[in-house]
Amino acid sequence: MLELKLSNNALYQAFTQRAMCYIATGGADFGECLVTIKKIADGNVDEWYQEWIATASRAEKIGDKSLKNGHRISAHEAYLRASNYYHTAYFPLFGYPVDSRLISAFNKEVQVFQKAALLFKTPIEIIEIPFESATLPAYFLKVDDSGNARPTIVYTNGYDSNIQEMYFAHADAALKRGYNCLLFDGPGQGRNLIRGNSYLRPDWENVVTPVIDYALTRKEIDQKKIILAGWSFGGFLAPRAAAYEHRIAALIADPGQWDAADSLNTAMINKISSLLNIDEMLHWRIVRRGFWTLNVNCLEDFFKSMSNFKLSHIVQNIRCPTLITLPEGDPIASGALALYKALNVSNKKLVHFSEEEGSGGHCEMLAHSLYNQRVFDWLDETLAL
Repeated sequence: MLELKLSNNALYQAFTQRAMCYIATGGADFGECLVTIKKIADGNVDEWYQEWIATASRAEKIGDKSLKNGHRISAHEAYLRASNYYHTAYFPLFGYPVDSRLISAFNKEVQVFQKAALLFKTPIEIIEIPFESATLPAYFLKVDDSGNARPTIVYTNGYDSNIQEMYFAHADAALKRGYNCLLFDGPGQGRNLIRGNSYLRPDWENVVTPVIDYALTRKEIDQKKIILAGWSFGGFLAPRAAAYEHRIAALIADPGQWDAADSLNTAMINKISSLLNIDEMLHWRIVRRGFWTLNVNCLEDFFKSMSNFKLSHIVQNIRCPTLITLPEGDPIASGALALYKALNVSNKKLVHFSEEEGSGGHCEMLAHSLYNQRVFDWLDETLAL
């Protein structure tokens, strides 16, 4: 996978690169990221948190000053960067018990993003979708204020992102192409995990259905052109929901996935166990992030919990046109081909992304323009049928 060397620490390298992936959509400046990681070098987590919080706070203050002086566009841009930097600050702190610094940075991320939300040409609506005995935080982004019913993409993420990051990753590109966006966090995601003690669950159909119910109440949404898209582990969650929720016109899984148990055979479990103490990123993904998100406290329970995430018994119930991505080098994309082959729909597409063209790796993060071109071209053509 292509990589700009930023740190000798594997976690810091990955997290800084992730922040920089959103330069194109206003979530970062190259120089701000470089000077921040340079101050941290290979330092400890405290230094990481302090420096990213400092950069975020500096950008937020720029936004406050610009807004006070009537410069709305400058304020909007600064707030977006600040939100992403606050988000970046707490990644190494993932885990239970929840670090108070993580909660503080998350709260600042949300607050400053919502400052920016009000400054869009068409302001982002901050909403709460009724769900069981609580609500799901969500953002509704409209192409314009015309009130015209437009195709709308409902986005679901995986298990380390949230609705703020999904704006940078997806909504900007969708709005430019005439699609409204409804971004939501389900159980185990964003606020629901960090402040709500709500954990990831396999029955994502029961999460998505009330979101679609809400979408159908909006006159700005074309009821016949609602798309469900999932990225990262959402590439499993979205197909799972689509097998039960038949009010959607198209499905996107980035990347496509299959039964988790298929990739967790004895040999793989033993390999993972042996690597946890020497592979910092793997340890973060499973022990820090995975245990917390699934509400488990040991490897055995982690693997048992993951084995409940299955598609094979319901994939035949997916009825809508479906696009599956298969990025080279993405560690969770091994089930994309199995999902594609099992789909029993006339319009299905498997889209490869390669390291040679710069789009390999998790969710094509280093070449999202290629992702957007291929996925939205397919979607435009599919909905025009």
